[in-house]
Amino acid sequence: MPEKKKREAPLSLRLSRDERARLERDAAGMTLGAYIKWRLFDPNTPPPRTRGKAPVRDHAILSHLLAMLGNLRLASNVNQLAKAANSGSLPVTPEVAAALMQACREIAEMRRMLMKALGLDAGGDSP
Repeated sequence: MPEKKKREAPLSLRLSRDERARLERDAAGMTLGAYIKWRLFDPNTPPPRTRGKAPVRDHAILSHLLAMLGNLRLASNVNQLAKAANSGSLPVTPEVAAALMQACREIAEMRRMLMKALGLDAGGDSP
């Protein structure tokens, strides 16, 4: 039976919440262990490949956004608007135009919140 390689003892490091948040932000999707090793031993080489997905930066914002999306019934409302527009039965009154502009603003705000929660640059495109 082949002899098992013995792993070295893990290294423990205590950080403040701010220090850990900074470390996670700087790791930009890399595991913290891989990021720390890269910074300590190989900082002059390109960073190793990142995980498949970046961690969520702000769970509170993401939770709020998901609640907003759940309450909007967007798919149903857009489908109703499309049917009304196709049949010619959607009168574009000032109230309808205002409601559509408000919906556009809310969708742009949700996009901004989602990008922020994911730690991405939301850009400046809002209605």
